[in-house]
Amino acid sequence: MPSASVVPTRNDPLRRVLSAYRFGVADLTTQIGHGEFWRATFTPDGPGTLHLDWSDGHLRQTAYGAGAGWLLARVPALTGALDAGHTFTTGHPRILAAQRQTPAVTFGASYTLYHDLLPIILGQRITAGEAIRQWHQLVHHLGKPAPGPHPTLRLPPAAADLASRPAWWFHPLGIETKRARALSEVAQHSVRLHEWAELAPHDAAVRLQLLPGIGQWTVGSVMATTFGDPDAIAVGDYHLKNTVVYALTGRARGSDDEMLTLLAPYTGQRGRAVRLLLSVSPRPPKFGPRHRVLPMSRW
Repeated sequence: MPSASVVPTRNDPLRRVLSAYRFGVADLTTQIGHGEFWRATFTPDGPGTLHLDWSDGHLRQTAYGAGAGWLLARVPALTGALDAGHTFTTGHPRILAAQRQTPAVTFGASYTLYHDLLPIILGQRITAGEAIRQWHQLVHHLGKPAPGPHPTLRLPPAAADLASRPAWWFHPLGIETKRARALSEVAQHSVRLHEWAELAPHDAAVRLQLLPGIGQWTVGSVMATTFGDPDAIAVGDYHLKNTVVYALTGRARGSDDEMLTLLAPYTGQRGRAVRLLLSVSPRPPKFGPRHRVLPMSRW
């Protein structure tokens, strides 16, 4: 059971950084409390559980399982200690104002590409609430108890188990065939994903898009959490384009192309600029009824 102790030096609250790895408050693989963080995942060395405790101001790290050493070695990246940060000296007044009003935006990197992709795939084409519920159910049904003393923490579905399930098995969970096949593709390439997680973000993004069911939105979403890429943007997101366009132009609706044009001056740090906007900017006004949850038979 390797363990270590370091003192956090980032002025961005650690909870803010680590919250990016939790998919909903009921995530069975990743839990955050008052001054502590638990995560069960798969590493190239096998399953492992990481526990971080900074309740007294000093960050203590403990890990369990075959992947313990691998997880401890990546704590600096996970907690954002390796993020060089960036200060915008020019740009849109709203971005500059957000920078003055909010704590520094820090990107952590998990390097657990297989784990991170699974809930993001579930988020394709459906509402966040549905995706969170489906992730909870998937881990409940297929995830095994995590190494270590945490009584309720579970590992993500093992790749071999996930890949062996036919598409119809996922239907009672609300997961239609298209997303089920994408989950299977990721599971079948889990060993390769461990290798891709060590590549530069651009090179990994190119390889990821070769997998069926993995498009721009999925890649943009996973780049920020797995690789700590401050330039990552989830192109194709239902809300993001409207939020950015509204914040920077005042118009309630926009397109992905317009969003990318507006963010072009921040290339290299576009994801950081977007996080600043999301932290302080009002959401665009809503028109018409809310997006309905449709049964799979009508997809």
